[in-house]
Parts: sequence; C-alpha cells; structure tokens
Amino acid sequence: MMEIAKVRQDFPILFQTVNDEPLIYLDNAATTQKPKQVISAIENYYAHDNANVHRGVHTLSERATKQYEEARETVRAFINAASTKEVLFTRGTTTSLNWVAQGFGDQVVEEGDEIYITALEHHSNVVPWQQLAKRKQARLVYLPLTEEGSVDVTAAQTVISSKGKILAVTQASNVMGTINPIKELAALIHAVGGYIVVDGAQSTPH
Repeated sequence: MMEIAKVRQDFPILFQTVNDEPLIYLDNAATTQKPKQVISAIENYYAHDNANVHRGVHTLSERATKQYEEARETVRAFINAASTKEVLFTRGTTTSLNWVAQGFGDQVVEEGDEIYITALEHHSNVVPWQQLAKRKQARLVYLPLTEEGSVDVTAAQTVISSKGKILAVTQASNVMGTINPIKELAALIHAVGGYIVVDGAQSTPH
C-alpha cells in the first residue's frame, strides 16, 4: 500500500476532491494522467526550447532536436528495438495502427490472403484490418478464444493457414485485462511467412 501511496504523489491531478471525495481516477484505458515529471518536462520545453525539430540550425532547434532524439533512444531501449529508426512517434495508437494497415498492409496483403484478429481487440485494431481486407479482397478471420478469454494457441494452429499474411492482436486487453501469448502467436504466423502486429497500448505503459 505504501508503494501505491508513493506513486500517487507523482500525479498532481489527484490532489483534489471530487463530489466530496478524494479523486480516484479509473479511466486510464482512455486517457492516462500525467505525472509531475512529465508535466515539468513539457513546461520546461515550452519555456526554454520550443522550436522545430530537425528543421533548424539555431540553438533552440538543436536543443529541441537533441531532446527529441534522446526520447526516441529511451523508447528504443525500453522496447528493445534494434535502432531508433524503428521508433516512430504518432498522435496515438489509432493513428499508428492505421499507418501500419494502410502503409505496410497494402504492400503485403493480396487478394485471397487472410488477416487474423480477435474478439479482444479495441476498435482501433479492428476497423483498419476490416478496411484492408475490403480494399484487397482478403479474408478477415477471428481467432478462437479460450474460456479464460485469451487467444487459444492450439486452436489457432488449425485456423492459421498458408494464406495468412497479418495477425493483429492486443498484448493486453483494455476490456478484460487478458495477457495474450504473443511469442507463441508470432511463431505461428511467422511459420507461414506472415507478420504479427501487436497493439501494445495497454501493455507497454505497464
């Protein structure tokens, strides 16, 4: 309990009373609150370094660019990417998944191919694949779930075929809290020459 109390101290927005009770915020799946360290960094940037990144040679731009690339390196190390070139910043997960489906998906998916998703997916990880399947005349297939609510790897082995091109799956469901067996699922789709797209919106912050 002491650890929770300590972490709570990092979030200024929680230092308030709502409806005569101390604020307890539970809508993190939609919007997470920002700790004071993040708020301070943003304030410091706008107060001292606000300038275009990668588009100027003056001091402020160079400082902003340095901080931007340092943030990219922090993320690269955290997710164990091979290069900072693998780290792209977007407005959010919805934008990211649309980019992958429209950019990468359009390149690899052809007519008659199969795209796999699950009933656990957030809307943002369903619609882009529905649209891709429609554009390419591919088949959208839902992988079966276990009684506990995770992807049934054994059943998936019989569903995933040689026509499989993309498996799009959440690592941690924001609906049920399910943690999916990503490594096993990756092995299945890789075995038929396909690709896995992991929605890490919930799991990465945890």
